[in-house]
Amino acid sequence: MDRQTYIHGIKQGIPVGLGYLVVSFTIGIAARKASLTAAQATVMSFTNLTSAGQFASFALIASGAPYLEMVISQAVINLRYCLMSCALSQKLDSRLAFRHRFFLAFGVTDEIFGLSIAQRGKLNPWYTYGVMTVAVPGWTLGTLAGVLSTGVLPQTFLNAMNMALYGMFIAVFMPAAREDKKLLPVIFLSMALSTLVQVLPWFDFISSGMKIILLTLVISLAAALIMPVPEEGEGETP
Repeated sequence: MDRQTYIHGIKQGIPVGLGYLVVSFTIGIAARKASLTAAQATVMSFTNLTSAGQFASFALIASGAPYLEMVISQAVINLRYCLMSCALSQKLDSRLAFRHRFFLAFGVTDEIFGLSIAQRGKLNPWYTYGVMTVAVPGWTLGTLAGVLSTGVLPQTFLNAMNMALYGMFIAVFMPAAREDKKLLPVIFLSMALSTLVQVLPWFDFISSGMKIILLTLVISLAAALIMPVPEEGEGETP
C-alpha cells in the first residue's frame, strides 16, 4: 500500500464525495417513487455508480420491464465507461496486477476518471482508491438520505441540487485546463457540440447515452489528430 498516494487521493476526492452526497439525494427520491426500499436503493447505488443508469432503471422497474430489457438498457447507457476504462488503462503500468485493474474498473465514474486521468505519468492505483474511499460512500449515503427524506424537501431545492453535479464536473477538469492550454479548445468544442446535438431535432432518434459515446469518439479523434500528445521521452536527446 502506498500510504502517501492513498491519502493524497482521499484529499482530492473529498469535493467529489461531498458533491455526490448532495446530488445522489435525487437518486434516493426517485428510488422511493419506484417503490424501492431504503436497503434496495442503497445497495443499488453502492454497486452501480451511475446516475443515468440508475434513473433509467427506476423507470424500467416501475413499468415492470423484464430483466433482459434492463440489462440491454444499462449496457447501452453506460457504454461510455468502457471508453473511459480503455483510456485509463493506458496510464497503468503494464505489470499492474489484475486485482488492481478489477477494482479500478468498478470505480470508473465521470469525476473519478477525470481526477485519475489528469495525474502526471503512470497512474498509481492507490490514488484512485483514495478518491473512491470518499466518493463511493458519498454517493451511497446520499441515496440513503434521499430515500429517507422523501416528501420532506421542496422540489425547488432538489432541482437546485441536480445542478451541483455539473458544477463538480467542471471543477474536476478546469485545473488541468489551466496547466495545459491545449485542453481549453477541446472543452469548449465539447460543450458546443453537446449543446447542438441536444437541441437540434435531427439527433432526436439517438439515445442520450449513444450521443455521449459518439461525441466522445469524434472529439477525441479530432483532438488526437490535430494536437497529438507526444510519447514520454519523445524529443529528448539520448
